[in-house]
Amino acid sequence: MRHLIRSSRSLGSLRVFHSRWGVPAVAGALIALSFGLSKLFGLTVWGDAFMLAAAATAGIPIILSALRALRAKVVGIDLLVSVAAIGAVVLGELWEAAAVTFLFAIGHALEQATLNKTRSALAELVAVAPETAVVLRDGVQHEIAAAAVEPGELVLVKNGAKVPVDGVVARGVGAVDEASITGESIPIEKAAGDHVFAGTVATGGVLQVTATGVGADTTLARIIHRVEEAQDAKAKTQAFMDRFSTWYTPGIIVLALVLGLVTQNLTLALTLLVIGCPGALVISIPVAIVAGIGRGAKDGILIKGGEYLETAAKVDVVAIDKTGTLTEGRPHLTDVIIVDHAYDRTQVLALAARAEAGSEHPLARPVLDAAAAAGVAVVGLPSHTEPVPGRGVIATLDGRQVAVGTLALLREGAARGVDVAAAAPHARLIEAVADTVDELAAAGRTPMVVAVDGRPIAVLAVADHVRPEALEAIQRLHRAGVRRVVMLTGDAPRVAAAVADEVGVDEVRAGLMPEQKLEAVRELQRGGHTVAMVGDGVNDAPALAVAHIGVAMGAAGSGVAIETADVALMRDDLLALPRALGLARRTVAVMRENVAVAMITVAALLAGVVFGGVTMAVGMLVHELSVLAVIANAMRLLRADAVGRSRGPARRPALRTLARLQRLEPPRSAIVERAQRADESPHVARRS
Repeated sequence: MRHLIRSSRSLGSLRVFHSRWGVPAVAGALIALSFGLSKLFGLTVWGDAFMLAAAATAGIPIILSALRALRAKVVGIDLLVSVAAIGAVVLGELWEAAAVTFLFAIGHALEQATLNKTRSALAELVAVAPETAVVLRDGVQHEIAAAAVEPGELVLVKNGAKVPVDGVVARGVGAVDEASITGESIPIEKAAGDHVFAGTVATGGVLQVTATGVGADTTLARIIHRVEEAQDAKAKTQAFMDRFSTWYTPGIIVLALVLGLVTQNLTLALTLLVIGCPGALVISIPVAIVAGIGRGAKDGILIKGGEYLETAAKVDVVAIDKTGTLTEGRPHLTDVIIVDHAYDRTQVLALAARAEAGSEHPLARPVLDAAAAAGVAVVGLPSHTEPVPGRGVIATLDGRQVAVGTLALLREGAARGVDVAAAAPHARLIEAVADTVDELAAAGRTPMVVAVDGRPIAVLAVADHVRPEALEAIQRLHRAGVRRVVMLTGDAPRVAAAVADEVGVDEVRAGLMPEQKLEAVRELQRGGHTVAMVGDGVNDAPALAVAHIGVAMGAAGSGVAIETADVALMRDDLLALPRALGLARRTVAVMRENVAVAMITVAALLAGVVFGGVTMAVGMLVHELSVLAVIANAMRLLRADAVGRSRGPARRPALRTLARLQRLEPPRSAIVERAQRADESPHVARRS
């Protein structure tokens, strides 16, 4: 038993020695003992022995590290310190050798401790990963490992529990804290049909969730993977500094050798080795990148890596999609205007809903919802459906071609086989349709013409709400240094202008097809601008790909967006955009400050060596202080940006919009029938 206790104690002592602080603690004690023996008791020999032991205790791990680096053909800082310490011992400068190695060891321990804090965001993400889940099988609760849940199983999430899987609420009502995914600290109410994410926490109610993503196939797992990769990805400046260091360190060795040979002063040469250590320089950029990306992850902003962080800091033009970005992307049907009285409202809705039944476009949903709300049965899918990007959809129903979309779709229909000539005898009707379309657009709604075999029979209109935070987001972009905010939309110019006036963008380019959005971004780039493109739809994909920085909004529910976007804003909150660009600028500023601190420190120490007064111990002390200074500077990025997270003023535009809507006059007499009237902001969302 005693043997076991002794073994346990020995093992504990060994762990202490090998812990982060073990080596500096033992070396420090030996140095103190050395001074005590030599100064207090005059035992100089014993004092020197303990001082040598201190140098060996702190120096051997450094020498071993230098040898490992040399085997990898890397001339690192450890080699400089090792040569200096060994040289000091050979010269009999035991105190200098012990001081240099002790300070280097304690600096290394402090460096690791503080560096770990810069990676706290990743550690916190890993910590929120759920380990167990309660599944309902035949009505009986079973607690199993979260990774063992099968997709489609019903998972019970009780108050206070972590949501173990990605899924859709099947039953129950509750509140969920989604801060770990989106950065939003206010719990979100969840009910049947709402999505929930693994790693979030139920703060009220009980939810039954149908699992759709388990284990590595969850949003949380994708975020962790993305942050891991991003923190290890090097920025361009960091890659340059790495190349610089590969030449700088051997250069310092050669310079010290030359200095020693010329002056015949080995102590001076060894001191140069110590003060020439580029520790602060090497760590100045990666520590800032890790902290910046970690801060972004906490706020629901995923940045792909250091290179994208640097590029985002240079953005001076933001190109932004309208539908789903400046607006909420949830349009609803507001008007059904009959222009051919051979059809009534029910027939028009039935035709339009059947034509849109096979479409994935966001504007198809309000048509289908309105038909369902009106009790119009949508029976039978089209025999053929042709979506026309930026224009609408053409479907074949019972041998007739039904087009739902823009006037341009009707005018260009001949090229797609639509019998435009059939509408030619009805010039007045077409003119009336054009007038109605203009009036609806002027009223802030998206008009969609319904035509049968090329003959317009009705005009539908849908409206979307401008995001309440859109105006404040644009203002913050300007304050963050963005010179121009350009709206790129496929919507009609009058409608786009109305939204632009509401949110304060600088320039509007409307009526754009996806390839025209791409060309618009390229044109901005040719003008010498660094362009960020913000979008949320497939039609934005070409422009997102060609922009310097592609930003995806509301990426929490999209694994593809998390993996592919240069910057993914997890929360569907436009204010996250200026926050992301602001974070990038602050991170790059910290990188520059750190490089300046490192260079100034080395230059000052070199001057101190040349003009005298700087010893090896002083040089190492200042060197380690500079390392800690750059780390502490980077840790400032981990602080929350309280101002950037404020959302109060963003609701004012919504109130103004509501008041303006209440004053709106209805479209004039051309409007024959009105099915529904938007009760709030009627801004248009067309097929953009």
